[in-house]
Amino acid sequence: MLDIKTFGPQGGNVLYKALSHPLIVEEMKTLEAALKGKRVAFYDPDNYAPTLCGLYPAIQPALILTHDSEQVGQADGLGGQKCAIVHAANCDVDAILALSFEDAKMHSRLGAFIGAIPLYTLGIARLPDMFFPYKRPYLDKCNFATNFAFFRETEHFSTRLVTANYWSNYGAESLRYWLRLYDEQGLILAEWHHDVENPAAGVVIDSQEVRERFNLPHFTGQLFIHVIGAKGHDVVKYALDSFGRKGDPSLSVTHDANAWPSMRFATLPAPDDDEAVYLWLQNSHGTTIPSGAITLNPMGEDEHYPITQPIGPYETVALDVGALLPKWRWPAQLELRSGQHLVRPRYEIVQRGRTRIAHMNVERANLQPDPALRTMSPLLGRGFVLPFPIPNPALYESFVQPNPMSEALTHMPLRLDVFDEAGQECGQHFLGNLPRNYQGAIALHELLQKPGHAELVYDFRDGGEADGWPHALMRYRHRKTDHAAETSFGGHIFNTMMTWRNEPQSYAGPPPGLTTRLFLKLGQILDGTVLRSFCYLIYPTSLREGRAPSQTRLHLHAADGAELAQADITIQPSGSYLLQPHKLFDASLLDQAGEGGYVLIRDLTCRLFGYHGLENGAGGFSLDHMFGF
Repeated sequence: MLDIKTFGPQGGNVLYKALSHPLIVEEMKTLEAALKGKRVAFYDPDNYAPTLCGLYPAIQPALILTHDSEQVGQADGLGGQKCAIVHAANCDVDAILALSFEDAKMHSRLGAFIGAIPLYTLGIARLPDMFFPYKRPYLDKCNFATNFAFFRETEHFSTRLVTANYWSNYGAESLRYWLRLYDEQGLILAEWHHDVENPAAGVVIDSQEVRERFNLPHFTGQLFIHVIGAKGHDVVKYALDSFGRKGDPSLSVTHDANAWPSMRFATLPAPDDDEAVYLWLQNSHGTTIPSGAITLNPMGEDEHYPITQPIGPYETVALDVGALLPKWRWPAQLELRSGQHLVRPRYEIVQRGRTRIAHMNVERANLQPDPALRTMSPLLGRGFVLPFPIPNPALYESFVQPNPMSEALTHMPLRLDVFDEAGQECGQHFLGNLPRNYQGAIALHELLQKPGHAELVYDFRDGGEADGWPHALMRYRHRKTDHAAETSFGGHIFNTMMTWRNEPQSYAGPPPGLTTRLFLKLGQILDGTVLRSFCYLIYPTSLREGRAPSQTRLHLHAADGAELAQADITIQPSGSYLLQPHKLFDASLLDQAGEGGYVLIRDLTCRLFGYHGLENGAGGFSLDHMFGF
């Protein structure tokens, strides 16, 4: 296990990003070499030691120095006592490491007290000045807008990352995407930058173009992304399309990776009888993952299967889940105990000549069952709601599988509420107080005979506890073509004026979140086939009373960010809408928008939620939840 402090849904520890940055890993190896064999004292004014030692276990303190007079003489966690920094020169050490990125400041502050003992700092681990176009503290979170992406260009598969310059909404003047591509062995294939000069411009990074540009062999690996010049927040959001080539009909899409490691991940389905499930394990750090450090277990079962293969720095490994857990079959669900070695992993399902790719979700370690959820104010209506579409049942089969997404949750007291597109309730279906090891999937197409959506909500009629983090995996299959897709997400309180703690959440401010800003990429041409984008927009309401129809405006943007047109739609409370840009905007405008163009979905009256994808007109489609900013 990596004993590190990382991130959470409400923000997190920028120190982790600063110390795990691939460029910094190289410098930290130099520091490790300089301190090798030395007895080292740590001066740690900001409690950096746990994260530093977790990422770089070769650097360990023999002594802790402190400037806090009340800490002098206290246990240092090493079997000794903390020493006053002013007595450093008398300490039996070969070197002092000041855990600060401010090299000059540390030498000035400590020079009079350390005598002839060599002083090292984390100044060696600062990124070059080119990464900091704005004057702000080094550990400002926007200095480290970073993320990883699964990236593949092989004989049969391509990937494409699509997003937009949403940082211009926060005052960013120009952006540079600094990119490093790793192959399957963790070796660097290419390093380059992608400048984004125009406000609101689209961003496209295509694996085929990258391979041709750098004359690369086929690759399956990961792309490290650092957005230089970000403002407003540090979350690098994107959609990642995966395409089959040379007659392979595969088409899927997955969301951005949450940029923090976690102890556990969930929403991994066990393989069906005719499926192979491959879990893509991508080492997010510059140190090897030891044999047995990662395990899989059936959800809710104390039956652990270790991954015995060591995984090198930035290496990518495809784990055959069925081979590791041969007796477990869908709808069983699995849990990954990753020891904080991985950013959100993806899995790929191979079935009847097609593949589909999706992501696992972070399982929360900081949530406990909360009795307050049983007695929430009626001003919050049904409280937490998890909405997801039910596409036309005549064309699609749809399934939902509830997932426990916090370590402490033992049961899931849940109900399904079903609505048609007009927002009319078409039934409630109590699921029960489901156990953590629940193995089931509910057939949504049997509950509704027309297009609409369903919502998971808490229902305590049979008892049980809740943690405010309801999740589910949704699986969809085209009845005629057999093409399938799946996605997973969690619930929130939606569209209530009254708040509960940090709900209803807002992307850019305090609760209540009552506005919408969603990104929908446009389509493209792939090997002569026209792929068109779509999204299922849902107007979820925890409390329906008092809610008016949406006033949703669609802004069509060209790849250079220019706005080309607008269109208005209306969605009823608890209703939904299948948005297809090619049916709302003239073909000439869509051609002008080009690849990299997109639709920005805005609403100042309510918060909508959506699931987006591409379709090829012949029953092939992709699907995942949308992102907003």
